[in-house]
Amino acid sequence: MKLIRYGAKGREKPGLIAADGGLRDLSAHIAGIGWNEISPAGQKRLCTLNPATLPVVSGAPRLGVPFTGISKIVGIGLNYRAHANEAGMPVPTEPVMFMKATTCIGGPNDPIIKPVGSTKLDWEVELGIVIGREARRVAETRALDHVAGYCTFNDVSERSFQLERGGQWDKGKGCDSFGPIGPWLVSKDEVPDPQALRLWLDLNGERMQDSSTADMVFSCAEIVSYVSRFMTLLPGDVICTGTPQGVGMGRGRFLAVGDRLRLAVDGLGEQRQTVVAAA
Repeated sequence: MKLIRYGAKGREKPGLIAADGGLRDLSAHIAGIGWNEISPAGQKRLCTLNPATLPVVSGAPRLGVPFTGISKIVGIGLNYRAHANEAGMPVPTEPVMFMKATTCIGGPNDPIIKPVGSTKLDWEVELGIVIGREARRVAETRALDHVAGYCTFNDVSERSFQLERGGQWDKGKGCDSFGPIGPWLVSKDEVPDPQALRLWLDLNGERMQDSSTADMVFSCAEIVSYVSRFMTLLPGDVICTGTPQGVGMGRGRFLAVGDRLRLAVDGLGEQRQTVVAAA
């Protein structure tokens, strides 16, 4: 099942993607896509619906974040060996964690805002894990039982804020528009092996990143279990699992106003963003 929210910002409607790739309206059955809908019981109820009976949504509406109720976004840094090498940092022996502000999230095709004072705006295509039920100190063998599904995530970063301004990484990770999510929340039954997904990113039509989640240092199950030792994960929480090599920091090339990004994770949908100046 591929869940989606569409429409103007703040007025999104719930929908799903049918087998033919078309968008169907769910608003006659649910008011939104939140904790209840992404829970195991909620997904089971939605699976009883026949997409062919749902109204077809015509045109190309704006796509919002595909679910609501995100209490936190946990980032995992340096989770691909080649990315750690290009960053000039050691491959971690435990997952590196940071937080992204929930105010950074946006739809998959919303513009990326270049902050005032930004000199090193960067891209990072990532696999996002979406929690479906509360997780606290869960064993690695049971960790994926707490997952609702997966999504494409762009962990937009401002490297000078992150690495050259003192303090934690968070200040380079949580600016407005730095967390495009979607287009879909894909239920975990459609992703039998989250460690076998290709992910890629193009900048102005040029391929920058092209790798596989098989190259992760820490698997999705390891990450969910590890994070749950330090904080309670709630339904709707997102863990962005790290990015492969090919980011701007490694290439000495950063985003400018007018640049266009296109990125995807296999089976989880594609994002397209344009960089704009801060108002």
